Amino acid sequence: MDKIAQAMERAGFPSGDSYDLPASAQTFPDGTHYRVELSGVETPKVLVAAIDEAKKQGVPFHRSVSVVRGASMLTKEELKEFARIAHDNEVEVIMTPGPRPTWYTGRQIATPEGAISGLRMRGMETVKHYLMDLDRCVDIGFRGFLVWDEGVLSLLDAMKQNGDLPLDVIFKVSVFAGHANAAGVKLVESLGAGSCNPVADLTLPQLASIRKVVNLPLDVHIQLWTSMGGYNRIYETPDIARVTSPCYFKMEPGPGLGMYMPWGTSEDGLAELAREKIRSAKNIIELIEETQPGLKASKHGAEDLRVPLPGR
Repeated sequence: MDKIAQAMERAGFPSGDSYDLPASAQTFPDGTHYRVELSGVETPKVLVAAIDEAKKQGVPFHRSVSVVRGASMLTKEELKEFARIAHDNEVEVIMTPGPRPTWYTGRQIATPEGAISGLRMRGMETVKHYLMDLDRCVDIGFRGFLVWDEGVLSLLDAMKQNGDLPLDVIFKVSVFAGHANAAGVKLVESLGAGSCNPVADLTLPQLASIRKVVNLPLDVHIQLWTSMGGYNRIYETPDIARVTSPCYFKMEPGPGLGMYMPWGTSEDGLAELAREKIRSAKNIIELIEETQPGLKASKHGAEDLRVPLPGR
């Protein structure tokens, strides 16, 4: 056991989880420790509702993970409106290019055993379709994108280096990539990830061990759909911020991914759910201010956010 532990440490990784829960010495560029991220912001109307509720509650709204159903489901006019609203209100957008593997051609992922193989892009034609939708969004002004396939992430990073994508584009690795340890998150960081959403039920020691070896922000689910466990970790947020800083607190309650499909929850329902996510974010910020006043949230509109650039 000691021999293996020493080999892991020589390779640059911790030999176990960090049960001492060391405080992270890292922060966002503005010196803060945590930010607020909302997923499932599917249409301009839902984005407006989230922004309006954030203003009412007096809380920052930093990042919107948007059009989870796939950006290909919105028209160019809708995407342009989405980009304009986000730009005018200083909200970073992580757009989800279509097609989504959960309802594209090839259904192994939908079977009980097939799901174990992970969510991956199926064939290079599918990768090309994903890139076409991403390019469509770049032209409209979006600068952040969701990725769930490490191979595609490496291709996207190469495209940035080759001048085929703007250098200011960032990539967020999805929870569906399934990373759950320091080695995996270090890998996606080396492939060009701007942030990573590890699996949602990692313990504090496990999260702390990841922070020991990576610099990118960690996107940590505080609320998650019932179909993936129904987590609610609000009272852990002070410790999560302390050990994983810089981190995004990710709010995503609801029944499951299907609610984001065009035939799922109504637009009005998604708008009201966005308001509920903002109210949960307010509870988190108040809890941290009361219990860990040294930990700070970024102000709304932090300078390093990849806010859409419509009209560029």
